[in-house]
Amino acid sequence: MTRVPLSVLDLSPISEGSTAAQALRNTIDLARQTEEWGYERYWVAEHHFVAAASSNPAVLVGLIAAATNRIRVGSAAVQVGHHTAASIVESFGIVDALYPGRVDLGIGRSGQRAAEALAGTDKPEPERDEKVVEGILFPKPFQFGTRLLLQRLVASASVLQQPGAKAPDFEDLLDDIVAFLHGRFTTPSGVPLTATPGAGAEVELWLFGSSGGQSAQVAGARGLPFVANYHVSPGTTLDAVEAYRAAFVPSSILDEPYVVVSADAVVAESDSDAEYLASSFGQWVYSIRSGHGAIPYPDPKTNVPLTPEQAELVHDRVATQFVGSAATVADKLDALQRATGAAELVVTSVAHDHQDRLRSYELLGKEWGLPRLRV
Repeated sequence: MTRVPLSVLDLSPISEGSTAAQALRNTIDLARQTEEWGYERYWVAEHHFVAAASSNPAVLVGLIAAATNRIRVGSAAVQVGHHTAASIVESFGIVDALYPGRVDLGIGRSGQRAAEALAGTDKPEPERDEKVVEGILFPKPFQFGTRLLLQRLVASASVLQQPGAKAPDFEDLLDDIVAFLHGRFTTPSGVPLTATPGAGAEVELWLFGSSGGQSAQVAGARGLPFVANYHVSPGTTLDAVEAYRAAFVPSSILDEPYVVVSADAVVAESDSDAEYLASSFGQWVYSIRSGHGAIPYPDPKTNVPLTPEQAELVHDRVATQFVGSAATVADKLDALQRATGAAELVVTSVAHDHQDRLRSYELLGKEWGLPRLRV
């Protein structure tokens, strides 16, 4: 059976009782191992002021590229509301200059939707019933969240920008990134500027989105590859994929749509072992959804069950985490691929113990049929 490529999304989670330094060492170790196990890409996220150590994707991507040999490395995704186009291109241009042809520059919107929701000017996700496609649950869309969550997101964005700064429109900023990469950026006053390093970099540009909104539509219209975040917003994944495909126009980069879909997964020797390792996932997601920020990943040995009210807030995420033996999870990933038509899947596996996380990726890669490599 021929399966689509499988990649890694690492949040560099800090486990309960551990440190950010150890989380980063774990990331480097996991990158080296998953390269050997045949994974296609290794992507890192951007998170701030929470118990995750991936606060600066460009720096972390450079460290991972230095520690590996073949695997593509990249961001999933740079939150463009916190950076200028020039800083993004220069940062990733440095990594590409040393490790050419291996860097994925993934970008996504940030902060803007939270600010709109807090001000009441956003467009809530439409109400709809959950659906099951190919045996995969696509739950009711999760409405953006509690006021405390929105306030935290907006507050975080405010200190990641200079006072008085305002993030440009996502598509305008994308235009600037492309112009810098192609060495043809000119300021509004007509002054040409060249990003060094950056101009001519061999990075692959990716767009990430959780709905059928601007990111999906722009990715399609520009003929860029697109990543739909099932692991973040499973209720709107099909909308995102459909909007991307509907907007797609062939480009010099792609002749046809290229969709990657993400998924949360925990794999162990047996279904029951995996369920135990994943038993603290709900508490971790609740800390995010309730507006307190991601807590250190809880130890299942001391995990306190959620109350019914808390469980309701995170039901969509817990119900769509793929948990079980390698065969169980591979079957679910196959079904997710069929349901979305994904050309590639990217898996994020979080566990309290680093060895359990390593084992999760190792077992899944073997079951998936990834070619084990000598590096």
